[in-house]
Amino acid sequence: MKPHKQIKDWGLGLTTPLIIAGPCSAETPEQIEQICKEMKEENMIPQLFRAGIWKPRTRPGSFEGVGEEGLKWMEIVRHNLNIPITTEVGNAAHVELALKHKVDVLWIGARTTVNPFAVQEIAEALRGVDIPVMIKNPMNPDLELWVGALERMYAVGIDKLAAIHRGFSDAYDKRFRNKPNWSMPIHLKRVWTGMEVINDPSHIVGRRDGLQEVAQRAMNFGLDGLMIETHHDPDKAWSDAKQQITPQRLKEMIDSIDFKEPLETMGPDEKLQDLRRAVDHLDDQLLDILQERFAVIDQIGAHKREHHLTVFQSNRWKEVMESRTQKGVAKHLSEKFMKELLYCIHEESVKRQEKQLREAEPIKK
Repeated sequence: MKPHKQIKDWGLGLTTPLIIAGPCSAETPEQIEQICKEMKEENMIPQLFRAGIWKPRTRPGSFEGVGEEGLKWMEIVRHNLNIPITTEVGNAAHVELALKHKVDVLWIGARTTVNPFAVQEIAEALRGVDIPVMIKNPMNPDLELWVGALERMYAVGIDKLAAIHRGFSDAYDKRFRNKPNWSMPIHLKRVWTGMEVINDPSHIVGRRDGLQEVAQRAMNFGLDGLMIETHHDPDKAWSDAKQQITPQRLKEMIDSIDFKEPLETMGPDEKLQDLRRAVDHLDDQLLDILQERFAVIDQIGAHKREHHLTVFQSNRWKEVMESRTQKGVAKHLSEKFMKELLYCIHEESVKRQEKQLREAEPIKK
């Protein structure tokens, strides 16, 4: 990926870990005024103030934001807290109004990221504009869509970029509003070197309890900041009331989080280097064992081909899964990990045996 400007180079005085806070939605000027007042009283002034102006809702009839009028109220934040402001944009018209009211940072929401046409429309509206843009992950766990949205911004000259990790829709996981799927932001950092990722625990958890746990995990994973929805009277919020917290609770939460120092800035010490070398050596052994295992699998495939046997045998697969999983759990490996590992190994084994059968099939004329 081409180099982009990181948060510290956006020209807004921001640093990492970046703390972004503010209400889910701007509701009234009095609401914004009171939130700012309590943030000052609690000495919990975020680096960047967020508020939704346009709210994409699942069904019509819900509160969909106050629109342009709310952008005028954001001046209250500048006057009271003297910090930059950010809001979500979903189309070119939103971009035009946000720029008109001098919003400092824009973000693109998950429902928009999933639509390349919408992202491109926003990108064209921003062509030639010098403004930071943060992009939330798409609703579904699609890394290519997330990267693609960032690339579309970069292609029109937006080089002040960051990502926001807000979790992914999962109808079967009831613990979270949006399943965190921690591997996704880590993969994003891997494929786009230097990309900073802000965690949004509010949308991941969907309720107040659990926010701190998710925020701490984000810091443990080396993410670069937090976006936390904050309201002076959360229970009466016009949108997402269950997941917002007061400035007082925000202060308590931030104070209790153990913010980790990224290794990129410190560099590993001698002890860590030794441990990493040990892991490298074990990985080499692991790869050698896998190579040997698949060599035996190839022999099994040749035997099945010779004796006209099917590749998949359900009883054998069930026995392997159950016995190996039990052995793994006995060695303090999680059942989930063992099943996922065995599934990957099995898939590769089946593919190798299928290839042997295909190569042995006579060519039909």
